[in-house]
Amino acid sequence: MKKLIFYDIVILKNFIQGKWYLMKYKPVPIGVDNFKKVITDGYYYVDKTLFIKDLLDLKGEVNLFTRPRRFGKSLNISMLQYFFENADDEKVNNENKKLFEGLKIKKESDEYTSHMCSYPVINISLKSAKKDNFKMAYEALKEVIIGEYTRHQFLLESYELNDRQKKIFKNICIDDTATDSEIYNSLKFLSECLYIHHKKNVIILIDEYDVPLENAYSKGFYDEMIGFIRSFFEGVLKTNKSLNFAVITGCLRISKESIFTGLNNLKIVSILSANYGEYFGFLPKEVKKMFEFYDLASNKQIVEEWYNGYVFGDKKVYNPWSIINYIDDRYYKRVEMYPKPYWSNTSSNNIVRKLIERNTADIKDSIEELINGRSMEIKIHEDITYGDIELSNENIWNFLFFTGYLKKVSERFQDVELFIKVKIPNKELEYIYKNKIINWFEQIIREKDLTPLYKALLEGNEDTISDIISDELMNMISYNDYKESFYHGFLTGILGKMENYSVVSNFESGLGRPDMLVKPRSVRKEAIIIEIKIVKNIDDMETACSEALKQIEDNKYEEGLKRDGFRKFIKYGVAFYKKECLVKKNKSLKLIT
Repeated sequence: MKKLIFYDIVILKNFIQGKWYLMKYKPVPIGVDNFKKVITDGYYYVDKTLFIKDLLDLKGEVNLFTRPRRFGKSLNISMLQYFFENADDEKVNNENKKLFEGLKIKKESDEYTSHMCSYPVINISLKSAKKDNFKMAYEALKEVIIGEYTRHQFLLESYELNDRQKKIFKNICIDDTATDSEIYNSLKFLSECLYIHHKKNVIILIDEYDVPLENAYSKGFYDEMIGFIRSFFEGVLKTNKSLNFAVITGCLRISKESIFTGLNNLKIVSILSANYGEYFGFLPKEVKKMFEFYDLASNKQIVEEWYNGYVFGDKKVYNPWSIINYIDDRYYKRVEMYPKPYWSNTSSNNIVRKLIERNTADIKDSIEELINGRSMEIKIHEDITYGDIELSNENIWNFLFFTGYLKKVSERFQDVELFIKVKIPNKELEYIYKNKIINWFEQIIREKDLTPLYKALLEGNEDTISDIISDELMNMISYNDYKESFYHGFLTGILGKMENYSVVSNFESGLGRPDMLVKPRSVRKEAIIIEIKIVKNIDDMETACSEALKQIEDNKYEEGLKRDGFRKFIKYGVAFYKKECLVKKNKSLKLIT
């Protein structure tokens, strides 16, 4: 079947609430970051082409754009290539010009459109460098370089290049005999060759420049990788007479490692910068237009709660990855869709987990405040580095802010410092905090040796049990005002590791359901019955424990265990006040005949 193109219209006979729909067919570009494919294959495209106009107007020579993952950086880089690149083939150039028909940049004056297909372009992405060691990462980056050289292999036929230049080119591109020095200087050398051939300075596009650094930080070869990236960038960006301008994208600004040392022409555009705020992510008016196109306008409020809330410069922005995934699910299934945390598995979760696992009291308490809907103030350090992230809690909060886990609420200056109030941006991120991040804290506890707790539990040592549970609660994150479900889940988690015991929750027994049973494999051993109470005043904990023990007796919770063959029991009344725990026992070792 012939593939549907941009303006094809098909009748979708979907019976929805008694109506038939006539709609344009346009898939959403999930995972498609090639601009040409988006346009020619008829994907829905949110027009960001005026990004080109701003680049030409503002005339930054080396432009570093830092944005969270999955916010459209790669698609914008691809768009720049197709707009600016002279492919050394008139037919290809004409095809690339047609890609911009009907788009905003094409409606601008000749001052901008005259730049179409006029420059040599180098375009590389460093996202393939996620490897387990430096050697593998280096080889992956070398393959990226070889791929870009291969794309410009026509230079080997150029009369403008001399034999020495063609030999180095072949060493890299064909013979795979390039020295480390030639690889380190490969971008600068390629730009020189392109300048010689085209007689025009080169536009250099580098996408996901910090992925190799983040990966190396996580895998333990950070120093080796920073040395390579520094040498790789230095010549092409710092001392390159063949450079017209460069656009670099990543999540974090990285400067202290001297990647950009001495680069006086570097313009850094972070999420705090006033310029370019509308070109990464979807603006509210763009989301409104999309949802009207797909007849999903009634879903506006729920997607605003889940996927809006980011602030780039002075622009409010939706998460584009989540929006297109939501539309894809909702549009094709044509049923009522619950929102999903689409972004939860796409960003820097590994490094966030490593930071969280530092598990300092301040970090834990602040995350708990954020999950409960409150804001916190942080001092901004835009030049934090992966190597420095763990040195202070301030750096951790800056990392979470710049990578999209927090949003700006307000800002203030004090002396020469910028302070901003931050909070969780939306329900999607709230889900990530409440699930992934809390689960990481729980896993830290589960990995602890809790043998002293289990020993005290079986021996009936009330004070030791109370102390250990209280200590572990201090390391946990809670929300929803310490509801019983929180304590119930917490106890189930820490008691679930008892060897040769199983934990049963709310199991029907006797005249009701005890909160928890801890059952040994052997009926000859003691079974444990636990009843939980939550109090609003710490002075009520003792009384609550007594009430819990009375409830166990009055409702005969041991009867179900007796039917299973158990004859010995330890009964615990457990009271919680916030993160304080008090445990009292009523031990019965009498053999029931």
